[in-house]
Amino acid sequence: MKARLVRIGNSRAVRLAKPLLEEAGLTDEVEIRVQGGALIITSADSPRAGWAGAIEKYGPTELLDEPTSTAFDDEEWAW
Repeated sequence: MKARLVRIGNSRAVRLAKPLLEEAGLTDEVEIRVQGGALIITSADSPRAGWAGAIEKYGPTELLDEPTSTAFDDEEWAW
């Protein structure tokens, strides 16, 4: 697919057709990098995407280690 660069102030933009965006799975935020003289546009995934679902598999008790005593627990604290 060929496209034209359009001016927006001092910048340039490329209009991308909706079917192309849908096929690529691109939404409102993207990552753009230059590789070998080409612009590579990919979906900007959140670094923690999928964490909530992973936590639901376990439950709070399986994510934490059992409490262990330390030297601080053996002595009385003075505040």
